[in-house]
Amino acid sequence: MSKFVILDRDGVINEDSDAYIKSPDEWLPIPGSLEAIALLTQQGYRTVVLTNQSGIARGLFDLSTLDRIHDKMRAAVEATGGRIDDVFVCPHGPEDGCACRKPKPGLFHAFAEKYKVDLKTVPAIGDSFRDIQAAQAAGAQPILVETGKGARTLARYPNLDIPIFPTLYAAVQYILFEAR
Repeated sequence: MSKFVILDRDGVINEDSDAYIKSPDEWLPIPGSLEAIALLTQQGYRTVVLTNQSGIARGLFDLSTLDRIHDKMRAAVEATGGRIDDVFVCPHGPEDGCACRKPKPGLFHAFAEKYKVDLKTVPAIGDSFRDIQAAQAAGAQPILVETGKGARTLARYPNLDIPIFPTLYAAVQYILFEAR
């Protein structure tokens, strides 16, 4: 049976921007994140990315640009010895009322259905409160990282009763070597 780890994208794998990541040139990995995914891959885990991308609904970029951003992300991960098995995207804006935009659990359910996975065994690493809410609503195991919006999330919600780590690499170390 495959072991999975779910990752948010912006603020977890790559640097986040309040102006959105609108092109491959703007996609910059957070130090250590590519190595963290490589470590998961080498330890037999499969990595999937679940990401809100409302910049599409806002007209800031299109699906082909998003594909090029994800191609760059995958190539960077692979160059480090890792692999991203799949990417699930919510292209909707906050006003669209979809079921897939985090904090709703639709992306988690789509992943679980596609891969026939029981989410209660799957760590889900995010940097925002909505990532945590979506993981909890889906029954996954939320983990917060302090990169991206993580420090702000922690300042705003200081009593979160979930594992919290400074970086994705630290969170992966915990998953692989401590959480067993």
